[in-house]
Amino acid sequence: MRRPATIMCCFLIMPTGITTVSTAMASETTIAFAVVSEPPQDKTRILATVAIEDTVADMNLLASDQILSNLVWKTLEICHALKLEGQKSSDGFRVLSVRAIDAAMLPMVLQGVAGDCLLKKALEVAPFVD
Repeated sequence: MRRPATIMCCFLIMPTGITTVSTAMASETTIAFAVVSEPPQDKTRILATVAIEDTVADMNLLASDQILSNLVWKTLEICHALKLEGQKSSDGFRVLSVRAIDAAMLPMVLQGVAGDCLLKKALEVAPFVD
């Protein structure tokens, strides 16, 4: 009688352990918001002002092959506002998912950066439009 109960107990515990591991791996991804602060030269490393929670820092956005084929990433320009999912590393922020958003959807800590960037872009580009 004890043997069948032990076997059934193992089957109940095992899936719980697998769920815990997959949840821990999913929690490693971080949501960040970014404003591209310089014109992108190299699409694999883009300098941006990034907000993770309430901390703002200038860091490189590191793109994988999957992100390089993303249309949002291909058309990045200075002052674009982004919502990112990825992992923070010593090299920068490894991007796993990217979305272009309106600057008004950025956290308050980045809205001033986006506004200054847009004003600077307007003053540099506007004289050449004639």
